[in-house]
Amino acid sequence: MDRVLSVRGLVGGYSRKRPVLKQVDASVRPGELVGLLGLNGAGKSTFMKHIIGLLLPQAGEIEVNGHTLQSSTEAYRASFAFVPESPLLYDELSVWEHLEWTAMAYGVEEKTFRERAEKLLERFRMGAERNKFAGHLSKGMRQKVMLMCAFLARPPLYVIDEPFLGLDPLAIRALLEQMREEKEAGCGLIVSSHILSMLESYCDRYIVLHEGTVLAGGDAADVVAAAGTPPEGKVEQAFFRLVGGAAP
Repeated sequence: MDRVLSVRGLVGGYSRKRPVLKQVDASVRPGELVGLLGLNGAGKSTFMKHIIGLLLPQAGEIEVNGHTLQSSTEAYRASFAFVPESPLLYDELSVWEHLEWTAMAYGVEEKTFRERAEKLLERFRMGAERNKFAGHLSKGMRQKVMLMCAFLARPPLYVIDEPFLGLDPLAIRALLEQMREEKEAGCGLIVSSHILSMLESYCDRYIVLHEGTVLAGGDAADVVAAAGTPPEGKVEQAFFRLVGGAAP
C-alpha cells in the first residue's frame, strides 16, 4: 500500500449550493506526517470530517488504506483514529476504562493492549489518574486520554486536529515523541495545527488549504517555491505569503 490516505477531487461541505471544499486532492503515505495548514475557516475541520465519514463528499473520492466508506464501511472505519480539537469522553468512565473500550473496539489483543496502555500512561504522565473518572479530569488531561486512546489502536492512519491545545510542555514533548514512533512503525499521520514552527520540525509534507482549495502541497521546498519566498526560507514564511499576509 503506497498511500494510507488518498483524496481525489473532493468537493464537500454542509450545503450543496455553497461547498466549502473545492476539488481538493491530498494523500498521506505510510510512515509520514503531513501537516494541514490553513487559517480559521479555510476548510481544515471540514476536510477532516469528510475523511472520518461525518460528512459525505458531494463529488470526488476518499480512500483510507485502500477502502472507501461506501464499499467497505467497517474496514474503512477501522483504518483510522481521530483526535478532535476538543476532547470527547464519557464522564462516568475512568481513564483505564476508556483505554479498555478502545482496545475492544479496534480488536487489540489483551497482551498488546496492556503493554501499550502502560507505556502510554507512563509517557503522558497519567499513571496516577488511571482510575479517575473522565469528568474529574482537567482539559489537558482529557486531551491526553483522547491521544492515548488513538495511539493505543495503532491504525494505519491518524487524523489529528489541533493536538497541542491545552497540553503542557511535557505533554507536547511526549506527543511529538509518540508521533515520531508511529511514523517509524509505518503509520501515516495528518495533523492540523496553527503552531507552524512546531510542525515544521516534524512534518515530511504539507497541505496548505485556503478558502477550500489547496494553494500548495509537497515538502518544505515545494511550499516555499509555491510562495515565491527565498529558497532558504521556512514554511511559516511561505504560509503567510500564500494566504495573503506579509512574510515575517
